[in-house]
Amino acid sequence: MASPDISAREAEVLALLGEHLSNAEIAARLVISVRTVESHVSSLLRKLLLPDRRALARHAAESARSAEPSALPVPLTGFVGRAREREELAEAVRGHRLVTVAGPGGVGKTRLALAVAADVADGFEDGAWFVDLVPVSEPDRVGAAVAAAVGVGEHPGRGIDDAVPAALADRRALLVLDNAEHVRDGVAPFLERLLAACPRLRVLVTSRARLMVPFERVFTVPPLSREGGDESDAVALFMDRAAAAGQPHGPAVSEGVLAICERLGGMALAIELAAARWSTLGLDGLTAGLSDQLRILTGGSRADERHRSVRAVLDWSHDLLEPPDRALLRRLSVFVAPFTAEAAAEVAGFAPLDPAGVVDGLGGLAEESLLGVTPSASGTQYHALETIRQYGTERLIEAGELADVRSRHLRWCLAGAAALTGAGGADWRARFDAVAEDVRAALTWAADQPDQRENAYRLALSMAELAFARNLLGEAQQRFEQAARLAGDNAGDNAGDDAAALRQAAAVAGCRSLDGDMFRLHRAAAEAARRAGDTAGAGRDLAAAATVAYRFSSSFARLPPVDEVTAMLAEARELSGDSPAAEAAVALAEAAVVADAFGAVQGDPDNTARQTVRYAERAVELARRAGDPVAESAALDALSGARSWAGEPFAAAAAARRRIGILVSVPADPAGTHERMDALAMAAGTAVGVGELSEARRYGRQLADHPLLAEAGHHATSWLLVAEAFTGDTGEVLKGGVRFLDAWEKTGRLRSRSAGPAAASIAMIHGLRGDHDTRASWLAIVDESGPEADHRLGYGAVFDAMVLLHHGDAAAALERVGPEPDQVWKWVCWVWLHWYTALRAEAAVLAGHPDARGRITAARTLVTGNPVASAQVDRAEAILDGDLPGQLAAAAAFDAAGCRYQSARTLVLAGGEHVAAGEAALTGLGLAPTAVR
Repeated sequence: MASPDISAREAEVLALLGEHLSNAEIAARLVISVRTVESHVSSLLRKLLLPDRRALARHAAESARSAEPSALPVPLTGFVGRAREREELAEAVRGHRLVTVAGPGGVGKTRLALAVAADVADGFEDGAWFVDLVPVSEPDRVGAAVAAAVGVGEHPGRGIDDAVPAALADRRALLVLDNAEHVRDGVAPFLERLLAACPRLRVLVTSRARLMVPFERVFTVPPLSREGGDESDAVALFMDRAAAAGQPHGPAVSEGVLAICERLGGMALAIELAAARWSTLGLDGLTAGLSDQLRILTGGSRADERHRSVRAVLDWSHDLLEPPDRALLRRLSVFVAPFTAEAAAEVAGFAPLDPAGVVDGLGGLAEESLLGVTPSASGTQYHALETIRQYGTERLIEAGELADVRSRHLRWCLAGAAALTGAGGADWRARFDAVAEDVRAALTWAADQPDQRENAYRLALSMAELAFARNLLGEAQQRFEQAARLAGDNAGDNAGDDAAALRQAAAVAGCRSLDGDMFRLHRAAAEAARRAGDTAGAGRDLAAAATVAYRFSSSFARLPPVDEVTAMLAEARELSGDSPAAEAAVALAEAAVVADAFGAVQGDPDNTARQTVRYAERAVELARRAGDPVAESAALDALSGARSWAGEPFAAAAAARRRIGILVSVPADPAGTHERMDALAMAAGTAVGVGELSEARRYGRQLADHPLLAEAGHHATSWLLVAEAFTGDTGEVLKGGVRFLDAWEKTGRLRSRSAGPAAASIAMIHGLRGDHDTRASWLAIVDESGPEADHRLGYGAVFDAMVLLHHGDAAAALERVGPEPDQVWKWVCWVWLHWYTALRAEAAVLAGHPDARGRITAARTLVTGNPVASAQVDRAEAILDGDLPGQLAAAAAFDAAGCRYQSARTLVLAGGEHVAAGEAALTGLGLAPTAVR
C-alpha cells in the first residue's frame, strides 16, 4: 500500500502529537492557530485511516522508533580501545537476559555499556532504551524512570511498575540501566518482575556491585590495558583526550604518558582528568603532581591501588583548583540532573562566590573535564559524572556546608515548583521535566531533616499537584500521601493538613480506578480529621468512603464487608453534626448504601425505586445548599441511577447531563477531574439509553480525548464504541476495538461495568458481519471484562437479540429477551430498558408470538421520545400490519436518528424493490446481508 501524502507541516503536528501535546500546546510550539492544528489533525486521521488522536500519538511514537530504533545517548567524545571487552560484552548481551557491567567508579562502565549497546542495537527490532538512574533518589521510583524513558504511561487500575512489563511483554528490545548501585533495592525486584513478563527483552546494567538476582550474568570491567606501550588502550585514551584539550599528538612523549597511565592503574576517568591538564602543566608537571598524590597508595594491593587512583586524581585535580572553584565543584554536587548557569548561581552563589563568579567558574570546571556541557533548547546545561558528583558531596561534608547548600537547593526547588504551579504554555511539560528529578532529590533529603519538615511538606504538596498536571498519577497519589505523613509529623503547626492531603490522594486514586485505594484513603482522612478535632470532617470522610464502596463496587479487588460499611455510615451520622458539607456527604452515602442508588454489586435488590429516588433527591438538594459542585455532581449520579431503577431513562439522562453543566467551572484538580470523567461516561451511557446516539458519541468522544485516559483505551472508548455499534459505524467499531483490546490486556484484563458492554458491542458488529468465529472470541472477552449477570440478563440480551434478528432467527431472539423487564430490572433499567423492550416487540412480531400486539403497545408507552426505539416499535407494528409506507417512514426515522444500520435493515425487511437498496447500504456499512422474512 502506498504511503499517505503527508505534508511537512502535518509531519510536525504528528510528531508533537507523539509527545501527547494538546492542540493549544502544538499551536504555540508551531506558531499557528488552534483551528489550523485541528484541521491538520483531522487530515492526518483521514490520511492514516486512524480512529482518534490517541492512535495518531501511538503511530507517531512507532514511526519515531522505526526511524530511530536506538534511543541511546551519543557521547560527545569518541570511544577508545577495549576491543576485546567490547566483543565479549556484546556476546554476553546476545546470550543472556540480564548482564551487569560491574566495576569501581571511573573504570569506564557506562562508556563501555553504551558502545556495546550501539553495537548490538540492530539485533533488537523494537529498539534500545537508556535509563540514567543517577537522578532517581527513591528505590520505588525505578519503574517510573524506566517508564519515562520507554514512553509508557499509566493505566487505570494498576501502577506504573505493572504498566512497564505489560507494554514491553512482546518487545524484542534492549534496556540499559546506568548507575544502579544506589537504588539496587529498587532495581533488583523491578527487573525480576520485568524479565519474567518480557521473554524477548534483554537488560544491560552498570553498577559498582552485582544486583544478586536470578539469571544475572556479571561482566567485570578491568582497567584499561597498558600492554603494547604506545599502542595500548590506556595511552590511546590519554593521547585522544589530550589532543581534545589542545595538546598535539607526538611519539616523543609516549614513554612518559605510559608511565602516567601505569601510575593511574589504567582507570579511564583518572586518565581523562590527567590528560585534560597536560596543556597547562606539561608532562613533567603531570608526572610530579601525580607522584605526590599517589605516594599514599604504596603498601596496598595492586587492585586496591588501581581503584583508589581515581580518588587520588580527583584529590590532585581538586587541589589544583583555586579556592572559589573548589567551593563551586562541591556545591554543584547537590544537583542530580543537568542544570543551568542561573540555577548554579542561585544554589552555589554565596561567599566566597558570587553569582558572576559562579558563571565564570562553570566554564573553568568544564575545561578541566570536571563538568560536562550540553546544549539544549533552554540554553547551555552542565552536569557532573556520578563519580565526580559523589566526590563533591564528600568535600561538601568535609567543608561543613552540606546542610546549607542542600537547604539552598531545597529553596530553589520550592521556587521552581511554585513557578510551575498554575502556569501554562507550550513548554510547561519540558520545564517540569527539567526540574522534577532535583525536586524529588530535595524532597527525599528534606523529609529526613526534622528542621525541614515544613518545607518538605510544602514541596511534597507542590510536587503532588504538578505530577497530577503532568499526568503522573501514581506519583501524584504517592506525593499527596507523603505530604499527609509530613503534615502529621507536625500536627501542631499543620492540624488538618494531613486530612486535606489524604482527600486529594483519594481523588487521584479514583482517577486511577484504584477504588480500593480511594476507600482506604478516605478512611485515613477521617482518622486524620478526628485527630485534628474536626469531627464534621471525619464524618464527611467516613461517608465518602462508604459511598465509594457502593458507587464503584464493580472495580474493587475485594469488597469491604457490608456490615463494616454500614457501621461506618452510622458513625458518620454521629460525627457530622450540623455541617452542611458533612450532612450532604452522609445523605449521598445513605442513597448509596441504604437505597442502592448506584446498583452496587453488593446492593440490596429489594429497595423500592421510589424510595431510592427520594434518597437521591435529598442528597442533591443538600449538596446544592452546601455549594459544592463536585458533591452535587456525585449526588446527581445517584439520582440518575435511581431514575433508571424507577424505569425513567429520560430523567436519568437529564440528571447525567446536569452534571456536565455543573462541572464546567470546577478546577481541574483531582476531585474535579475524577468527577468530570465519570460524568462524561454516565452522560454518554444514559444518552445511549434514550436513543440520543449523536449526543452519546459527542460525550463519548470527549471522554476518549481526555488526557488522563491516553493509555486507557478500554475506559476511554467504552461508550463511544457502544454508540457507534448501534449506529452501524462498522469501521469505527473495528478500529476502536483494536485500541480497546490492547488497553484492556495491558491493564491485566480488569473487570468493569463499562468494559463489558463495549466488548459485547464489538462482538455484535462481528456477528452482523457474519464473522461468527471472531464474535465468539469477543464474547469470551465479554465474560472476563464485566460482571456475568450484567451480560446474561442485561446488555448481552440486547446485543445477542440484534444479531439473531439480523440473521433471521426470530425465535432464538425472542427467547433471548424472553423475561419481562421487571424480572431483570436491575440489569436492563440503567441503559438497556428501551432497547430491550423494543427488541421484545420486534422479536414477537417476527416470530409470530400471539401477544405481539400487546408487546408493541406496552413498548410504545415506555419508549415514546426515544427516536431509535420508537422507530423500531413503529417498524414492528408496520410489519405486523403489512403497512409498507409505515415501514419506509420508520427507515426515514432511523436515518434522522443517525442509525444507518437499522435504516438499511428496514429497507430489506420492506421487501420488493427496496431490498437492493437496503442490501447495498448494509454492504456499504461492511455488514452481511440480513435475512428477508
